[in-house]
Amino acid sequence: QVQLTESGGDSVQAGGNLRLSCEASTYYYGGYCMGWLRKVPGKDREGVAAIYSGGETAYYADAVRGRFTISQDSAKSTLYLQMNNLKPEDTAMYTCAAVFGVCDDTWAERLRQGYWGQGTQVTVSS
Repeated sequence: QVQLTESGGDSVQAGGNLRLSCEASTYYYGGYCMGWLRKVPGKDREGVAAIYSGGETAYYADAVRGRFTISQDSAKSTLYLQMNNLKPEDTAMYTCAAVFGVCDDTWAERLRQGYWGQGTQVTVSS
């Protein structure tokens, strides 16, 4: 079982920046599509971004493209989400997720069906 531990969530003003981190079980880091999901009460969990642990191609939701950047440090088995120019609508519980295999255009749905961490709360005030 893949174990994922997130950190970095906080409360910020609109326009601010945050970086989320997700530490994965070292043994399982290779060969997985890794990414971030977010959940707002009353709404479906949505995909934010994804990247294959063995590659560089990144995938983003339209709502965050150009503001968020997903990256990884394979040596540390750690996934990051740099969030810039945060907006109140970015307020959510952010969850790190992993699913075996490469990322493709179905990354969001596949991550929803994969392994999740406990989540870290991001709150953006106007």
